[in-house]
Amino acid sequence: METLWALCLAWATGLAATNPPNIVLIFADDLGYGDLGSYGHPSSTTPNLDQLAAGGLRFTDFYVPVSLCTPSRAALLTGRLPVRMGMYPGVLGPKSKGGLPLEEVTLAEVLAARGYLTGIAGKWHLGVGPRGAFLPPHQGFHRFLGIPYSHNQHTHYPQFSGQSFVGCSGRGPFGDSLMELDAAVGSLMMAVRDLGLLEETLVIFTADNGPETMRMSRGGCSGLLRCGKGTTFEGGIREPAVAFWPGHITPGVTHELASSLDLLPTLAALSGALLPNVTLDGVDLSPVLLGSGKSPRESLFFYPTFPDEIHGVFAVRSGKYKAHFFTQGSTLSDTTPDPACHADNPLTAHEPPLLYDLSEDPGENYNLLEGKAEVTPEVLGAMKHLQLLKAQFDAAMTFGPSQVAQGDDPALQICCKPSCTPYPACCHCPDFQP
Repeated sequence: METLWALCLAWATGLAATNPPNIVLIFADDLGYGDLGSYGHPSSTTPNLDQLAAGGLRFTDFYVPVSLCTPSRAALLTGRLPVRMGMYPGVLGPKSKGGLPLEEVTLAEVLAARGYLTGIAGKWHLGVGPRGAFLPPHQGFHRFLGIPYSHNQHTHYPQFSGQSFVGCSGRGPFGDSLMELDAAVGSLMMAVRDLGLLEETLVIFTADNGPETMRMSRGGCSGLLRCGKGTTFEGGIREPAVAFWPGHITPGVTHELASSLDLLPTLAALSGALLPNVTLDGVDLSPVLLGSGKSPRESLFFYPTFPDEIHGVFAVRSGKYKAHFFTQGSTLSDTTPDPACHADNPLTAHEPPLLYDLSEDPGENYNLLEGKAEVTPEVLGAMKHLQLLKAQFDAAMTFGPSQVAQGDDPALQICCKPSCTPYPACCHCPDFQP
């Protein structure tokens, strides 16, 4: 299990005879839309994930609201946009004073209230706080397997793979890391089968954001999508996603709009848990999973990694159309051939917005409003609709106080020798005894 970025487990213990499913949620780190064999990569070695996709429901239009670690994870766990809870700008560090506010209701707390035993293994990145106040045991998880810093958040750079995988993938260190992640998923699924729980267990696999293309071959691949991590282009925010539950989810492919925000309300519906009494940005996708209906999601709103209330959302998708009202490059997406992705591409307002038909142009190459003497009524209507959605959404949104802006306190950094000096530079523990 230690080879996964984050493995969330929820076992339905002591519930009624009509048991809801056990839930396994796997969240990979910096994995691109084009990195898996099942999503078209020609040389990735991902047989277990590809088998999961072949036996489950594979999403083609699954998104995260922000293409960065901390806010993306906060969104998944709460079903709420990160700006609502102050999980901005950027990411939390080991010395951050802030963290995921304890008043936020997490997926773990929702399921625990229903009678689930919950656990998480892997990288947290949602704050530590005084005496570990923000860590998973205080956020609804009964079990937490984590260490101060690990080298196993596959497939995030720098990649450190076990000796059984080094040099075996054909894609260098990134491919080796991905291969080890895939093998871990295979081991997990074998354990579920051996326990006779396959038809009682829902497995969901996705990732927190797109590839860190500044790392070139060690950063991952967004396939035909534009840019990567740190941007609001498709390569940063569209993710591979698979839902697997034999006997309940019919294998296939869905083009329905979906988001990591939707996992909390969806899993609450499937488990019979009560939703928290807060504003949720996610919707219930259980009709999509169970084949009984379409996604109730009609639109998606995307923030940059350093958001503010003046600019609001940078991009909006509704149906097949997506509009960029602001764009900005990112260091995390440097080295790609597209200059729009690079850090030296400044914050740019677009009026009219950049408008793309993602059903025909998922790579966002052809702005429907550029270089045309006439615009069709449908395209013009789409632009006005997206402009209205942004205006209404921005007007209704209230940013929570920034947790990141609370600053740092070196005393909060976890150290295996807390009384050493000089602190925290002395927190190097080659002789540490557990």
